[in-house]
Amino acid sequence: MRGLTAIANALRLEGTEYLFCFPANTLIEAAAVAGIAPIMSRTERASINMADGYSRVTNGKPIGVCVTQGGPGIENAYGGVAHAYAESTPILVLPGGPARSRTQQPPEYDPVENYRGITKWSAQINQATRVPEMMRRAYTFMRSGRGGPVMLQVPSDVGSEEIGEESFDYRAVGSFKSAGNPRDVTAAVRALLSAKNPVIYAGQGVLWAEASAELKEFAELANAPVMTTNPGKSAFPENHSLSLGTGGSTMTKAVRHFLDKADLVFGIGCSFTTNLASTGVPAGKTLVQCTIDERDLNKEHQIQHAVVGDARLVLQQLIEEVRKQTGANGRKGDGTVAAEVKRVKDEWLEEWMPLLTSDETPINPYRIIWDVMHTVDRTQTIVTHDSGHPRDQLIPFWEPLTPRGYLGWGNSSQLGYGLGIAMGAKLGAPDKTVINFMGDAAIGMAGMDIETAARHKIGTITIVLNNHVLSGYARNYPTAAEKFGFTNLYGEYANLAKALGAHAERVESPKEIVPAFKRAQAASAKGQPALLEFMTKEENNLSRYPAR
Repeated sequence: MRGLTAIANALRLEGTEYLFCFPANTLIEAAAVAGIAPIMSRTERASINMADGYSRVTNGKPIGVCVTQGGPGIENAYGGVAHAYAESTPILVLPGGPARSRTQQPPEYDPVENYRGITKWSAQINQATRVPEMMRRAYTFMRSGRGGPVMLQVPSDVGSEEIGEESFDYRAVGSFKSAGNPRDVTAAVRALLSAKNPVIYAGQGVLWAEASAELKEFAELANAPVMTTNPGKSAFPENHSLSLGTGGSTMTKAVRHFLDKADLVFGIGCSFTTNLASTGVPAGKTLVQCTIDERDLNKEHQIQHAVVGDARLVLQQLIEEVRKQTGANGRKGDGTVAAEVKRVKDEWLEEWMPLLTSDETPINPYRIIWDVMHTVDRTQTIVTHDSGHPRDQLIPFWEPLTPRGYLGWGNSSQLGYGLGIAMGAKLGAPDKTVINFMGDAAIGMAGMDIETAARHKIGTITIVLNNHVLSGYARNYPTAAEKFGFTNLYGEYANLAKALGAHAERVESPKEIVPAFKRAQAASAKGQPALLEFMTKEENNLSRYPAR
């Protein structure tokens, strides 16, 4: 068989269903022969983003795979791969390339060298006989430890080179996980049980470990409230009596209240990074960190206790240790903690209810979020967002109920990312309603890939919050905005979406939010992507609570 056939066969054995791609790459044909469907986007970044969203929703079972052309194709893909690396998403990127005789020959682009900073492993398959070896290693990197992209370049002559059938010895690669050091687990639980006001700080490691049930059991045994980071959002059901919601660039009032009050912060599957995706931990707290990656430890904060291991295995150890130190029922309380969580949450929602239920026009974006959330079945819905105000407005108020019911991100903040990951998520979970909230700036970065969804019958629902302006920017550029209209944006995105094959409506009245959304759902159920362009006001009120 040829090298390309060997790669395609390895992908098939790894359970690959789709090849996210943008021509030209001869691996597309080899994969199609192997029964793997090509999903061709309009831009390389969208292909990467789709592979990203697919991997997230399937928890890497299987992993999203993307193929690009050598040279300009893999050059254009850089931003998408950088984003997947920042968000720790495992994807496999397989660019073509020139023959081996032209390796490192300017002006040929060398992705192996240039991609090393944004991948877990970047290499070239330099012999067809090495395909099994290098594909095994690629999947080992992606399925073990912290997730991240792997890039394997396939030179044109390696793709056409022959490999004997007897040399193709390939079996699907499993994941390799480890539990924590028992002494570290014992010390961490002892510190937790000694604290008066502990808070559990959960990150996306819980989602990748498929450990939400264990997190819930641990929180209840410890009688400790739980906040999540934005990437970790949906790891803990936000209708639970101990849920504080999410803390990222914006947050719930409960996150701020309990994080400030805490004497111990117990991190699980998180890096304790302070950025758009995660709320910083105030100084003076005892910190316990459970992470799969030792590079997270003592990064921004001094850690008092640490457990290194897979979140699910570590949580199982923690649960057993809590029972060992306290008894079978843990330290389940009298409901005082849950009552305080409810009180703070109710106070916060009362403050925001005028915006969440506003009848004003142009429409307030909070009203759209509130109405859509109360229209869908959240156990059967996946929501994501784009950068800027759509992210900041959605994070605190959308309450996911099931793992991966929300795809959060913010370690990187590229506009247009949400549309691609929503499309990949829909392919990974075709029976779910998949919604992407984006602004009029973000659709300018990714809008042509609505046609990709229409062509492949990917029934996503895109909500465009169109206020004709870069929200929140004018205050930083007052002269540019006032004198030159720097922050102004224009576009009729429903008309664009119709032209690209989507069901689309422009909505100007709050009373039409729910009816329009239900029509979009009906179109989505038939495999037609839908876009709702809501004409909104520039709403710069954000749920931000500075640390005291």
